[in-house]
Amino acid sequence: MNSQDDTTETLQTVNELITALSEGERATYNHIIRSIRFHENAFEKYSSWSDECYTRNCIIDNEKFELILICWCEGHRTSIHDHGGEECWVKVIEGEFKETIYKKNETDGLAIVKTSISKPDEVTYMKDFMGFHRLENLSNKRSLSLHLYAKPIRKCNVFNETLKTFESKDLCYNTTA
Repeated sequence: MNSQDDTTETLQTVNELITALSEGERATYNHIIRSIRFHENAFEKYSSWSDECYTRNCIIDNEKFELILICWCEGHRTSIHDHGGEECWVKVIEGEFKETIYKKNETDGLAIVKTSISKPDEVTYMKDFMGFHRLENLSNKRSLSLHLYAKPIRKCNVFNETLKTFESKDLCYNTTA
């Protein structure tokens, strides 16, 4: 085992994760996010909740990456969206999530390509060439997911299900650390 493996296997705090990502390159992000095992209340100070919609809580946003904690109440789900051309890793902290991946069909509608369920410590990966996706909290309780974007995402395309078209949306945070 090399020293990088030793380091990432012992990461347990948000600050250790930020340091590892800051010192690493994009090629190491997948290994880092999959290897970390957080202490039980690691995200307490970053959590903010709303009954109406999930909240996007910025932990760090720099030129290399963006780390966001999303706090979900029961039944919350995202719109179908892309990632503005950037890579995205989602690590489940608490709860259970359903991810649905879509691709445009020949009539510019959306077709479901795949659905999967993620549980605590599992990581999913998404990049725009793979299609569009939606995340949904399946738990009957509050849940947490950690989102790592390799370069921050300032806007993305969101599917308007009423009009059946994509719209550009500027992204913002509910809280910033």
